Amino acid sequence: MAASTTQPVLLNQMSVLADPTRARLLRVLEHHELTVAELCGVLQLPQSTTSRHLKQLAGQQWVVSRREGTATLYRLMLDDLSPEARKLWLLVREQVGQTRTADGDDLRLAKVLADRQSKSQAFFQSAAGQWDKLRRELFGDRFDLAAIAGLLDPAWVVGDLGCGTGQMAEAVAPFVKRVIAVDSSSAMLKAARKRLSAFDHVDVQRGAMDALPIDSRQLDAATVVLVLHHLPDPAKVLGEVARVMKRGGRLLIVDMLPHEKREYTQTMGHQWLGISESQLGDWLTTAGFELVVYRPLAVETGAKGPALFAATGRKK
Repeated sequence: MAASTTQPVLLNQMSVLADPTRARLLRVLEHHELTVAELCGVLQLPQSTTSRHLKQLAGQQWVVSRREGTATLYRLMLDDLSPEARKLWLLVREQVGQTRTADGDDLRLAKVLADRQSKSQAFFQSAAGQWDKLRRELFGDRFDLAAIAGLLDPAWVVGDLGCGTGQMAEAVAPFVKRVIAVDSSSAMLKAARKRLSAFDHVDVQRGAMDALPIDSRQLDAATVVLVLHHLPDPAKVLGEVARVMKRGGRLLIVDMLPHEKREYTQTMGHQWLGISESQLGDWLTTAGFELVVYRPLAVETGAKGPALFAATGRKK
């Protein structure tokens, strides 16, 4: 009987990883979801070369992709690999990670990720003085107050995470024991401190959403209002939110339903064109929340922005 000419799957996988460029691509895509343009900047390669290698990686199911507006983002999902492929990749990663080339990739990756945030930060720094007006024009004036009705309890410590100018914290403060308001923008925090100065039980702090300046298991409830669509990695941030919440704590998220207003990525630094129910449900479940509920909110008269949703979950 003639021997089979079909090459074993493992040999195909080894062949893919034998190319140093593809190994470098997988190394940065293991922890970050990146576009072709961003990968070109990290690896210092032309777009044609980067796209060709990504096509080969995708063909062997080393990477997955998704569309976000006009861009395609790629990611290595380690948990989706077969046990054999995972072992092979861990061996290759260890070798590739010890090179000077990898060190250079890491430095350029850090800059790419920082540049992602620059649009959002630039928008907030320039818009802080007009934020209340802009927010009112886009979404109306009372959606947040209607959304938090189920959260209020006089014994709670509540976190307003990504507080902006403090509108949510101001609404919650009269009804709870303590509010911790956190934002990364100095201009936003200045406006928030002015707004919240009458409340001696509101603590306004500067901090990143993926490294909250709050001890673990401190919050009975938390709000994340119009924040997630600005973040490159909402799943990571929701994991950090879970860290600071008590068991049984309630989380309220208000954000935009999926929409087609692609101009927001340029004018306001949005990373996501809205967030779907299935997408948010996956993030929250992975972060450690249960009993997730996702509900569209009624569109207010005169609101010019996309429709919104309110979602809640309970910390396990």
